[in-house]
Amino acid sequence: MHALPPFHLAFPVTSLANARAFYGELLGCPEGRSSEGWVDFDFYGHQIVAHLAPEETRTVSAHDVDGDDVPVRHFGVVLSMDEWQSLAERLETKGTRFVVAPHIRFKGQPGEQATMFLLDPCGNALEFKAFADRSRLFAK
Repeated sequence: MHALPPFHLAFPVTSLANARAFYGELLGCPEGRSSEGWVDFDFYGHQIVAHLAPEETRTVSAHDVDGDDVPVRHFGVVLSMDEWQSLAERLETKGTRFVVAPHIRFKGQPGEQATMFLLDPCGNALEFKAFADRSRLFAK
């Protein structure tokens, strides 16, 4: 088994200052290269790039998933349970407004997971999740 290659994701933002405050300061993602129109971040070992493109940001549609109103367009990361709990506590302490508050969904099912959803200041939805047993990530 080899290490997973890092993914790359580019997404629109309405303000690079707000993106830096959210991804850099709140989430603690180190900043990489940047220009007047974009900034990249180390998102748990993956490269995400916030591009200044206010006209591309939009309201996110949602679907019901195990009783939660989950934003359809979102990205995120699967953390260890300890990392997830620490992040949830830090975000709650900072007064973060969650789209879906931190909790366990699919209880007692193969896909049981800790999850939380939040929006960045530009309206992009993020999900952070964790499994007690990460080998269950793709369990049916």
